[in-house]
Amino acid sequence: MDKRKIRVAITHGDTNGIGYELILKAFENPAMLELCTPIIYGAPKLAAYHRKALELDTPFVSINNAEDAQDGKLNMLTTFEDEVKVELGQSTEESAEAARKAVQRAKEDLQKHLYDVLVMSPVKPNPNPAREDRALLVMISDVVRIGLVTNHLPLKDVPKAITSEKIVDKCRIFNTSLKRDFRINNPRIAVLALNPQVGTEENEVILPAIETLENEGVQAFGPYVADSFFGENMYEQFDGVLAMYDDQGSVPFKTLSTEYGVKMKAGITAICTTPDLEPSFDIAGKGIANEQSLRQAVYLAIDIFRHREEYDKPLANPLPKLYHEKREEGEKVRFFPKTKDE
Repeated sequence: MDKRKIRVAITHGDTNGIGYELILKAFENPAMLELCTPIIYGAPKLAAYHRKALELDTPFVSINNAEDAQDGKLNMLTTFEDEVKVELGQSTEESAEAARKAVQRAKEDLQKHLYDVLVMSPVKPNPNPAREDRALLVMISDVVRIGLVTNHLPLKDVPKAITSEKIVDKCRIFNTSLKRDFRINNPRIAVLALNPQVGTEENEVILPAIETLENEGVQAFGPYVADSFFGENMYEQFDGVLAMYDDQGSVPFKTLSTEYGVKMKAGITAICTTPDLEPSFDIAGKGIANEQSLRQAVYLAIDIFRHREEYDKPLANPLPKLYHEKREEGEKVRFFPKTKDE
């Protein structure tokens, strides 16, 4: 295995928000530089402005290309030469454009394999998000992992978007990610119901999907009604939870995740994480932003990189199977939701 430090690209986010505060605080501890080589996609002048405004002492070096990143240093990469006016706490098109330029440069360097993993600092939510793709958005904290079957959809459009095929596809991605990215050998995934009570969609869409997954050897269970599932702490029995739409997953996630929250996209080649935060313009520049979620986003990206190397290495030269695997059915029964007759 390559002994060099993992290179972590971090975009600076909206320049009027808390992005630089999170970065400067996270790497204030020199131990972070022993873990990885950070490359901040932003602008050294902006970093210096924020450092002075926040009265922080975090040292960094300025570079123009990712190839020039130095181990043991916080590397600030210049992604644009334009002068950007900093108006802390204000949402402006100029600050949003600075965030977009950093992301664009990071994506270009990703294609050139100039770093290993990407962490994106908070930006203002896009009012016109891109159409859903095949990737699975997963929210991760110290207590739960929740994936979303649909994302960025108005609630009225969710029922039509929920199909057996989509549930099966997203659950397959989730299952593979739990194995490959989190090194869980035989993950158990809880599938939530769409409705407050089991009805048409559950019987005609979700249950057939679960049966298909079961036949494939995926340990999927449900459908569980969301309020009782989380209210009775049933999530503690599972390695992942598959929610049908945004609020069904994000509301309990934010309620349960008291320490930190991180988001990632499973099912794509690139390793990309982001703290579950917004630019928080209301506290920008006040020095009170909690950098824990950004630090955990860095940790998670590094862990996934290492886990994938460990997981993929033996698969490159598989040994012939000399025995027939038998699936364990005994434990499976206790995870199925009870019917009214039970």
